[in-house]
This record gives sequence, C-alpha cells and structure tokens, in this order.
Amino acid sequence: MVSAFANMTIGAEIPGFVAPTPLTPPSDAISLWWCMLTMPAPTLARIVDWLAPAERIRMERFAGETLRTRYLVGRASLRWILGRAIDASPKDVAIERGLRGRPRLAGNADIDFNVSHTADVALIGLSRAGRIGVDVEHADRVIQSSGLARRILTDRERATLPSHDGDAIRRRILRLWTCKEALAKATGDAMSAPFRRLDIQSEPILALAGGPAPYHASDFALFAAAVPDRYLATVALWRPRNAAAEFNRDEASGPLANDRMA
Repeated sequence: MVSAFANMTIGAEIPGFVAPTPLTPPSDAISLWWCMLTMPAPTLARIVDWLAPAERIRMERFAGETLRTRYLVGRASLRWILGRAIDASPKDVAIERGLRGRPRLAGNADIDFNVSHTADVALIGLSRAGRIGVDVEHADRVIQSSGLARRILTDRERATLPSHDGDAIRRRILRLWTCKEALAKATGDAMSAPFRRLDIQSEPILALAGGPAPYHASDFALFAAAVPDRYLATVALWRPRNAAAEFNRDEASGPLANDRMA
C-alpha cells in the first residue's frame, strides 16, 4: 500500500509542483505512481534544484525543450517519491547505479525502484519485496504486428494470438512486449534480454511460463498495472531463490553520471 512507502508530509512543497498520483498497487509490497511530465516554467526553475549535478548535465544534453522538461519532471518526481519513502528531501536522495548501469538507492537495499515513460507520462514503481521492473505503452500505439511478433514472441505466444482481429492482435503483442520489457528491466538486462525466449502466459493470469537463466518462472511475478485506459503497463517482480548470486552481479557501483530515466 502507498502508506508503506511514503510520508506524504515530508519536505516543503513547491508551488505548481504536481505530485505523482498513487495507483492501486498489485500487492502490499509494491507502490505504483503515475506522473505527468509537464509543469509550468516557474515550477521547473524551482525543482531543478532537486537534481544532482550529473542529472542536470544529463538534462542539458537533451535536444529540445520538451525532452528536457520531461526528463526534469521525471527525475524530480522520482526523487519526490523516493524522498518520502526514506524520509528525506528530494534533493538529498542519493541515487547510484550498479555495475550494469541499473539505478538504485545508495546505501539502501530494502527499496528497489524502476521507471518507464512514454511521451509525457511516466510510471514509477517501488518494491520492498525484490527487484521491480515496469513498462508502459500507449494502448493505441501503431506497430508492425507481424514483424514485431517474429522478433520478440515465442512460437507458443504466436500460436495463441487472437485470430482475424488485427486490433486484438496488436493489443496482445503490446501487452506481451510490456511484460518482457518489465522482466528485462527487473534483471537489468534491458535490451540485451533474450526476448524471443521469454515465454509469457496470458491466461488465466499474466505469468512467466519459462525462459533461460536467470528467467526462472518461479522467481518472477507479473501484474497488469492499473493505469489510465489509454495505456497498457506491466509490473515485474523478481525474487530469485538464490538472491545473493543473482544480485551480486550488480554489487559494484559508482556515481550516477549518465543515468537513464527508465
């Protein structure tokens, strides 16, 4: 539940800052937040002080005001959420990255987080029960269904696609894609994940049916996130049986000099 993660009163509020909206969580150990990545210019000038120096450098590298604004609001919103989870002001939240580049809270192994964004919205997930990955897409996103299916779906997944309904096929592929992206973000594999070997069960519930190590079906849970109707989003929770062996590959860390939002 949200109260397990956030002290909603900590820190001075900035006029015009639109706080992320808590979503219905899939479990008590997970917190989900919905963020609009737009704010008035005077507010942007104030929340930039929440960012670490490396994040400000990263923001300035984006081409165009729209992308810079989305990054700024996304990072500020993440810091707002994390600050309330650990009783710190947003600017004092220390974020680092593991050896493979996956962002994490410095000195705090109890809370894991992940971010996904599409256009001017973002989904942020926090977990106290293992590693979390989230992915969000526009539900009406146009895709080349046949080509994407060949690239990312298993034989079984392709065989179970809806018949003779192009939009239903597109939506199923998008759902499977958000599942696989969320799994890959939980492990830190990102785009190097073996997507065509990750077999997702859609019915009666979302679940990882199988995949190569470390994608053991018993170690993962998948949830459809309760996002607005125009979007599709999936949450992956990774709780490996041999957590020390799996997580140690991210043990080495350094300053978050070139962090990605997702």
